[in-house]
Amino acid sequence: MNTNKETPKAPKKKNKVRIITGWVLFIFSIILTISFVSYLFKWQEDQSQSAAMFNKSVQSSNVFGKLGDWLGNLFIYESFGIAAFFIAFLFFLLSSVFFKTKLFKFWKAVYHSVFFLLWLPVFIATVTGGSSVLSGVYGYEMYEYGESILGSFGLWLILLSVIILYLILEFNFSFDGVKSKLNDWKEKAEEQKNKIKDAVYDENDESESKEAVQSFEDKVFENPPSVAPIKTPDNKEVVGNGSEVKTTPPINIQLNHSDDEPPTAAGSTSIPRDEEPKGSSLGDIPIVIEPIHSEEDDKEEEPAPNDLVEKHGLYDHRLDLAKFQMPTIELLKDYGNQEITISQEELEESKKKIEDLLKNFNVGIANIHATVGPTVILYELIPEVGVRVSTIKRLQDDIALNLAALGIRIIAPMPGKGTIGIEVPRSNPAMVSMRSVIDSYRFRKTDMELPVVFGRTISNEIFMMDLAKMPHLLMAGATGQGKSVGINAILASLLYKKHPSELKFVMVDPKKVELSLYAHLENHYLAKLPGEEDAVLTDTTKVINTLNSLCIEMDNRYDLLKAAFCRNLKEYNQKFTERKLNPENGHRYLPYIVLVVDEFADLIMTAGKEVEHPIARLAQLARAVGIHLIIATQRPSVNVITGMIKANFPARAAFRVISGVDSRTILDSPGAEQLIGKGDMLYFNGNDLTRLQCAFIDTPEVERIVEFISEQRGYGGAYELPEYVGEDAGGTSGDFDPNERDSLFEEAARIVVSTQQGSTSMLQRQLKLGYNRAGRIMDQLEANGIVGTFKGSKARDVLISDLNALEQFLEQMRN
Repeated sequence: MNTNKETPKAPKKKNKVRIITGWVLFIFSIILTISFVSYLFKWQEDQSQSAAMFNKSVQSSNVFGKLGDWLGNLFIYESFGIAAFFIAFLFFLLSSVFFKTKLFKFWKAVYHSVFFLLWLPVFIATVTGGSSVLSGVYGYEMYEYGESILGSFGLWLILLSVIILYLILEFNFSFDGVKSKLNDWKEKAEEQKNKIKDAVYDENDESESKEAVQSFEDKVFENPPSVAPIKTPDNKEVVGNGSEVKTTPPINIQLNHSDDEPPTAAGSTSIPRDEEPKGSSLGDIPIVIEPIHSEEDDKEEEPAPNDLVEKHGLYDHRLDLAKFQMPTIELLKDYGNQEITISQEELEESKKKIEDLLKNFNVGIANIHATVGPTVILYELIPEVGVRVSTIKRLQDDIALNLAALGIRIIAPMPGKGTIGIEVPRSNPAMVSMRSVIDSYRFRKTDMELPVVFGRTISNEIFMMDLAKMPHLLMAGATGQGKSVGINAILASLLYKKHPSELKFVMVDPKKVELSLYAHLENHYLAKLPGEEDAVLTDTTKVINTLNSLCIEMDNRYDLLKAAFCRNLKEYNQKFTERKLNPENGHRYLPYIVLVVDEFADLIMTAGKEVEHPIARLAQLARAVGIHLIIATQRPSVNVITGMIKANFPARAAFRVISGVDSRTILDSPGAEQLIGKGDMLYFNGNDLTRLQCAFIDTPEVERIVEFISEQRGYGGAYELPEYVGEDAGGTSGDFDPNERDSLFEEAARIVVSTQQGSTSMLQRQLKLGYNRAGRIMDQLEANGIVGTFKGSKARDVLISDLNALEQFLEQMRN
């Protein structure tokens, strides 16, 4: 009885000892801190008084008396100088462990403190020449030895190198953060200056506009805006890193990590892959839900999602490639300061020509205003009362002749304004580099799901769109007008923003040369059919199979969304991140898939309806499940861009085309034939047209981006799409002799029975076979009654339950 009564008291005694120990350590850390502070004010007096510890006649000036004198003299003067405060902090840190209040990551705080405890005294002694008490005896001695061995310059070099390496390794310190802060300020200042400078060109308010510009510059340079530096991908909040999938705030749980792996997001954890237990898992965190049976209760319980989050944290889809680095801005070429400037004389001359010409045709103008863009100047006219808009429209060719300009475009009237616009190409156009738009404040701070930065508008503003909301893009343009550069700009935008776990590309390139550079991204960003050798598709037959496979993928994703009660991919991934979906039920983190077709006309000519139908089906339904299409062609004719295609592609981009008929085909309105080429484009989103100058990215820049990504560790292969067998491929066993068996037949049978999964792609991975041979083996297994018939995207049924039954079956077959 006594034993039973005393047993519950044991934990209480341990708790008391733990709490008392914590308080002792905490109080001692306070005593050390106050003693050190008091000692520093009168250290010479305290030093002499510390020797007379037990002499009552000697009075101490320290707050803690002679004990404080002794502690200060021991730890500051005779040891580490001012760095002794880190010793007090270590005692405080140790007390927090006993209190179980983890204010800091314990081991990380320990080695940070130890580093500065050893480095700071030497640095102070080097600065002061060893003459200050702040360095302590340790700092002075290390300084003396270091200077005698390395010399003064060598010692300084070692100390500075050590602290720089420490900052780089521990805090990811870089000068890019400072540079980005300056760029943010400069970007905001330039945008505001450009808006105000537009008013300078208004002839009625010229003087007032100049005063506004000067006033703005004075204010900006007097009080520059404060912009926080951008975090690097390692420090970025884990999302789905992009932008990013937004989740609820994670529970603050202290976690440990090794030096080999970077710390994960707060509330998440990581288990090494080689130690991952078998079974289903949420990423790198195994979640095995087992039924709990007892004599009293035989019901199955699963942990609630909130319990899973508290135990394991939010699911981190980036853990497989936790060290992946996003491309840096230095990979893009710096073309220098491409300022958009034009002389006031040139503007006045052009405005005078337009006014004189219109007067010759009895068209009165009340006001004219100019907006200067990278390649085009927009003149906005306010006609006098009684002037017909159609009258000005008919003068398009006359204005072009008078200004000696190529590609005059008249917008009459301008949407949402009571003006008429005349777009006139500049004589000295400015180039819009990809680096300038990628490094812009707006792109770096965007929270779009799939941000695509095209370039700059006529008013010199960054033009961005979210591909996830477009939801598909149709591009057209004559050869050499910038269409391929536009595709590269779109792909570069996505590569700079999305982690490989969040985005996959399916690339179709009938011309075989435009998208071939991206083949090196197979293990990071590309998706393909199982067994395919080339990740960038060029063969029409393989394209058809891949498009139909994407339709199967779309249907599978809709089934997952239906089971999860989600309306779109973003909601589904958020639920999965919050561990509300069980992987044992087939749920997984789903990346966005972007289908890129570089020359759609060639596919239509060779395959026709076989290509058009799956693309139309994807365009109609795939938006909600995160599958988006980018289709480009240099022949925007009605037999290529059919009504079915146009109806499902509300977002369209047109570069310069040959005729107005082609412009109407792609944009449903004229205008693309009046573009000047070299990246000049019109963007249509279903409402109005926007004229842009596409950002220029050269082939070497694309190569550097691809090389930077491909040199990093990737996945084991491309993202596998569901298997698809065409109508002519057949799923029956009537095309071969059932007695004919591959040399790997029995090994394949054992793999299928042991895993209970009749999948051709699994045989490919396990036996390292090509798709055709693995398919033949699967047909032989079907013919011999080991697996069931073909079931589309789903795995075949396995008809033998265990390996013992299989061995008996194989023995009978041999006999």
